[in-house]
Order: sequence, then structure tokens, then C-alpha cells
Amino acid sequence: MVTRAGIVVTGTEVLTGRVPDRNGPWLAEQLRLLGIDVGHVVVVGDRPGDLRDALGFLAGTGVALVITTGGLGPTADDLTAEVVGGFQGRPSSLDPALEQRIAAIVERLTAARGWSTTPEAMAAGVRKQALVPAGAVVLEPVGTAPGLVVPPADGRDGPVVLVLPGPPPELRGMWPAALDAEPVRSALAGGAELRQETVRLWRTLEAQLAVTLREVEPDLAGLEVTTCMREGELEIVTRFAPEAQGAYDRLLAALVENHGDALFSTGPTLDDLVAGAFADRGLTVATAESCTGGLLAGRLTERAGSSGWVLGGITAYANSAKERLVGVPAEMLAAHGAVSPEVAVALAEGARARFGADIGVGITGIAGPGGGTPDKPVGTVHLCVAGPDGQEARALRLAGSRTAVRERSVTMAMHLLRQLLLGGPPA
Repeated sequence: MVTRAGIVVTGTEVLTGRVPDRNGPWLAEQLRLLGIDVGHVVVVGDRPGDLRDALGFLAGTGVALVITTGGLGPTADDLTAEVVGGFQGRPSSLDPALEQRIAAIVERLTAARGWSTTPEAMAAGVRKQALVPAGAVVLEPVGTAPGLVVPPADGRDGPVVLVLPGPPPELRGMWPAALDAEPVRSALAGGAELRQETVRLWRTLEAQLAVTLREVEPDLAGLEVTTCMREGELEIVTRFAPEAQGAYDRLLAALVENHGDALFSTGPTLDDLVAGAFADRGLTVATAESCTGGLLAGRLTERAGSSGWVLGGITAYANSAKERLVGVPAEMLAAHGAVSPEVAVALAEGARARFGADIGVGITGIAGPGGGTPDKPVGTVHLCVAGPDGQEARALRLAGSRTAVRERSVTMAMHLLRQLLLGGPPA
């Protein structure tokens, strides 16, 4: 039997999509590393009844631990501690020593950041955050809100509830202390190794993969296989206990045999591969982008240490910028138009020359929703990667929104770089 946990992410801003959930997936992966399986991540708004229902649902699945995130601040909608205490049969009361510690933190932050507040409002907020369910373990604040470990009241069955703050830096900073708390240690004591392996295919349909999986299904006992298609990449994630390693080896062999010409990674992401190849080979890159507006440069520089291989990027949106900043000839623009294979090559070679880089990347296209013509409809994109040994160029017709066209163009550019640096499936 695998020890299981559940996660409740609170906040109407997360429920409605105004703020993405960065806590649920992170916690699920941290628990997997501890050998704990997460069956559900539930998102609820700032409504006490919905939070109680979520706690009841997860408790009914037999989990050993429930983790809540958010709802620990000083405002009226921050009700998680109170609701969890009631659910566990542990009424809340003021912890005077904790109140003093929180007050000191708030006073320090208020002075440092120049916040304006009244003493009464500050005291009320501090007092609210210092209300602790009876018998709960207090986790010291990383921001202003403490965390809590709330076991069920004596005589009650059910999971331990770990209450963590919503801001991801605070939650992650509190995580080691949460794992050290005795009730959490006891709840997670049954954790066992849970392995996870990832295979990435380029330009393979899920229907093609499904044929392979059906053929080898009798040999896959003990494997949990999930697939995800995004921007032309098919990601296959498999989770299993150590005793199922043989079954996974058979699955991997089948993937190599049937889809080896599309397999570009058995773990690292596309961005990891490209960054690692630049670092390992000591090569440099520069970009000149039109329709993607610097998104490729942003993606390349997202990783720490990228200054070692990314020399710079130019966003050349107007034709005048293409001419002055990158050196695209005016005659070329007049003859072929800004969205053309010729201009993509000129952008790549111009970026390479302007920055003195080993490799240059050029992107030009029509992202929409307007600007298309019968000959060059919205979604027409031309890319080129130019290096010392020649050029790799692609002409694309992409469907989707403006955002989708721009993001898919950048993904194709990354695959062109991957192909140039590492080989593997052609982009």
C-alpha cells in the first residue's frame, strides 16, 4: 500500500485563473520524492463551506495527510486556520507569544517598506494570524503568517492537516520545518520509493503512441503511464515502484523501437538540452525577432548562467529596425516582404554578425489576428538558424491565437537549435 496525501489550494484568485497555481504541482512533486502518492489537488475559493467540503472529501479517500495552502493572512477572507481547526475538532484561541513575534515582523516590514496603516488595523491583523487551534504545532512565519500542523482531536480518526501559507516563497521556505514536525513525520512514515521517468517525442501523434501502448500493455503491470501533447512535443511520464523497473525497461525499449526517430529526450526538457549543449560546447547565440517580440531571447535567458552563451537579442518589429539594427537590405524587404524566408535568413545572419555569435536565429511572421493576406495568411512564420556550417530554415503555417502562434514559433526555433547542436529528430 502506498501512503497517500491530498492538497487543497485555497483562493478565489486561483480558482478563477487570475493567479496560476504554483503550489499544488510543487507540493505534489515534493511528496513524490518522499514516496507519497497524491491523488487529488483540489482548488477552492475563499468560502468556508467549500473548504470544509474539500477537507471532508480528501479525508474520505483515506489519505494520511492533507495540505492546505493560502488563507492565512490578516484579512476577512483568510479563514483557513479557523476552518481547519473546526474540522479537526480543535477550537482556536490566541497564542500571545506568537502574537508578539508576528507583531515584530509586521512592524519591521511596515517600516522597511513604508507601508501606511493604523495601529488598530495592524493589531487586528496580527491578532487574527495568532489564533491557533488547540494542540496544533506552530510553524514559524517565513513572511508574516505562521503555518500549522493540526492533527485530529483525541478520539477522532482522520488525516493530519498541514496548513501552509499561499505565497510560494513562504510555502517553500516553510517546507523543511513542516517535514520536521512530528505529526507530519508520523503521517509520512509509510512512504516508499516512487520512481518517475520521462520520455519526450517530437512531432508524434498521441494516436500513434496509443498503438504502441496497446501492443505492450500486457507487459506493463505496475506502471502508471500518462501522456501530454504540447506544441508538437509528446511527453510520456511513467510512475512506478522499484519492483516494476523491469516493466518500465520493456516500455522504454518499445518506445525506442517504434518511435526512436522521434525520441529526443529521456528526461531533460528541450530547454535543458539546448542550454546544456551551449554550455558544453562553448558556443554562443544571438537572436533577431520580429513577430515573437523577444520571446525566444527571454526563453534562452530564463536559466541561470545563460549569460555564458547568450550574447544578446534584437526585437526588430518595424522594417526600419530590421534595416538599421540587423542589416536586412531594404531591397530584400521590398522584393520579398518582411515575412519571407529571405528575411528570416537575413535576420539570423545579421544577429550573428552584429553580436559576433557562433549561431544566429531569425524569426519573422504574422501572429494575427489581423495582417494576413491570401498568400501569407495569419500564422505564416519563417525561421532560420545560422551557424558556421550553414543554415537550417523552416516555413510554418500555424493555427491558433496570436499567443499560440508566437509561442509555437519559439518552440520550433528551440528545436532547430537542438537539432543543430545535438542532432536527433529533425525539427
